[in-house]
Amino acid sequence: MSLAELIAQADERALAVGGLACLDRCVPLLGGDDEVLRPLWSSLAEGAVGETWGECLEQARAKLPALFEEPGEDRAVALARTMLATAPAMPVGAAVREWADACSLASLRIHRLLEVMAPTDDADAIASRREGRTDGMSPLVAAELRRQITVLELLATTAPGGLRQVLAVSTEGRRVLRAVVSRRARGRS
Repeated sequence: MSLAELIAQADERALAVGGLACLDRCVPLLGGDDEVLRPLWSSLAEGAVGETWGECLEQARAKLPALFEEPGEDRAVALARTMLATAPAMPVGAAVREWADACSLASLRIHRLLEVMAPTDDADAIASRREGRTDGMSPLVAAELRRQITVLELLATTAPGGLRQVLAVSTEGRRVLRAVVSRRARGRS
């Protein structure tokens, strides 16, 4: 199943977790540490219905300094900032579906922008990647696409521990992006 199909079929919790996972992988662009979104993850744990989501979201926003910086030339940082800024106050309804979909696209675009090779995909090409057209895709974008699919597939199963597995997938992606961001910063100095 394509990423677009998985998103279309996902329930509210899966959408919230999927959007949060995309944001979590992009935290290095916002100057956050690995634990800054942990309370949001906890608010979506098994049995939780997101009742503390809004409070945890505000705490995360307060801890991420890049959220309040003036937009600069860096498009990747701006996309990551938008993911956090547009997160819904409650992970329910149409708002969470729109946010998760936007986070998916933004995360793929961020990975395209950070690709070591010159990016060749435009915004339309990135959207088509989510529908299954993956030929000629750059390695960094391909890995992010696989992570997003894996997250939604894990959440579609009823096996216990799905959120823990999703967090592991997201942590791996965050480490990869942190290395890319670090390499990029060294290249600029």
